[in-house]
Amino acid sequence: MLVLSAAAFGQDAPLRKVKGHVLKSPDTPAVEIEISKDFKYVGGQRFILYTVANAEQHFFVDADKDGRIKRMYWIQFEGFLPTNTNSYTYKGTKTVTIGGLDFIADAYARNIKLNPGRPDSDGALGRAFLASKGYRLGSDETLSLRFLHFIGEKKRDELMIIYLEDMSGLGLSSADVAKGGKAEAKWNEIAEAHLARAQKNLTIRTRK
Repeated sequence: MLVLSAAAFGQDAPLRKVKGHVLKSPDTPAVEIEISKDFKYVGGQRFILYTVANAEQHFFVDADKDGRIKRMYWIQFEGFLPTNTNSYTYKGTKTVTIGGLDFIADAYARNIKLNPGRPDSDGALGRAFLASKGYRLGSDETLSLRFLHFIGEKKRDELMIIYLEDMSGLGLSSADVAKGGKAEAKWNEIAEAHLARAQKNLTIRTRK
């Protein structure tokens, strides 16, 4: 089983297509996802994740002329391979409904430099793909909202949509809003405002 390294991204073209600002998925799930025209579609890739799941990524970015990303949507379709019996078991603290689909919707702040994750993670491969297109995060301090929708009774497939913003505009760091940080008391307000912005530029329509 092949696991793509950051240097080997993009070997497989995405199965789902994007026209304009609308991504169309024929199944798993059958949806149309529309992102505001304030964002530019910059492509996608498909790979085997951690030897256990298929993953397909698509990226819409709002960036400056130098490719520094101010905010973006990262859309990922993921499903476990038939060689295992795994299922998705994430637990969330908040749920929302978009286009008739239920999502876990948890916000989090993160310093990418200090917490980059595994080099073969979907996040690392996504950042490598964006770099190949001339884009990079505006700063290491990021604010993200992860929407998760599980498909089927066995929950072996998922739709994940991450809305990410450069956090530097808030004048705060991820450490500031973490437990014990100087702005911990502001976190709920920050997270709710971030959720509202994430939903403002995102439309989901289920397909029959």
